[in-house]
Amino acid sequence: MDDNAEQWKKAIASDKLTWTHVSNLKRWKEPIALLYEVEQIPCTFLLDSSGKVVGKDLMGEQLEERIQLLLEAK
Repeated sequence: MDDNAEQWKKAIASDKLTWTHVSNLKRWKEPIALLYEVEQIPCTFLLDSSGKVVGKDLMGEQLEERIQLLLEAK
């Protein structure tokens, strides 16, 4: 959700983040963020085995309960 490539890359290096990072540098107008209705950071998505979003912004007990339900359904 950045718009400054230099600062974005500097933060990645400073935080020693080793995974792949992508950004269109369009902040909140990022097409993927709009598609998935990202309204805050961090924003989390729980996907089922087919890749379907089955939970969004779940934390703690809610996340554990949803995962348990998904595992029981298998």
